[in-house]
Amino acid sequence: MIKLGVPSKGRLMSDTFDWFGQRGITLSKGGSVREYLGRVEGIDGLEMVMLSAGEIPRELSAGRIHLGVTGTDLVREKLAAWDQQVDVVAEMGFGHADLILAVPAFWTDVVTPHDLDEVAAEFRARHGFRMRIATKYHRLVRQFLAERGVADYQLVDSQGATEGTIKNETAEVVADITSTGETLRANHLRVLEDALILASQATVFRSKSAPMGAGDQAVMDEVLTRLA
Repeated sequence: MIKLGVPSKGRLMSDTFDWFGQRGITLSKGGSVREYLGRVEGIDGLEMVMLSAGEIPRELSAGRIHLGVTGTDLVREKLAAWDQQVDVVAEMGFGHADLILAVPAFWTDVVTPHDLDEVAAEFRARHGFRMRIATKYHRLVRQFLAERGVADYQLVDSQGATEGTIKNETAEVVADITSTGETLRANHLRVLEDALILASQATVFRSKSAPMGAGDQAVMDEVLTRLA
């Protein structure tokens, strides 16, 4: 049996159902006690497992599911050397969001990420601690800043309203996902130029470690043909 992990709620779930339906695979939520299992019609040997989008990278990495739908941002943040653990099967064309760096709008002398290094040094000299960047994407932000020579900062974990951390004086900079930028502007924040860390979208990934039983390869081949 080939297991497909699908987001269990929200717009991402409904858009995923529509996307697979357009390719002849009908997905729907189960109505039994085992609500974590959904229903699949249109292809034999494929089972759907309902998970949170954040759980799917872990399940793919562990080989407990063969295929999974989640955001590019979640796979690249949660999985070290992600391309050694999963393959991209198909980009789905929805769930678009950009991971960016933003600063207070009044920081007029900070235009690009390169400007942050000088500001960070001045900030530490003035305040006695490193400039704080609020984010839930630690791996991606560290990699991005290291490539641009920015080192004098500290990451502050934010699992809630990241844009509000500057107003609450728990951070000076934010690195967060945005679709339209409206929330950032409402909080008087400005996206830096050349500060696109990652352009994310919903994507079908395939695990490189999930075991394949007798007959599974034929099912997988049919699924991949449909999704292509």
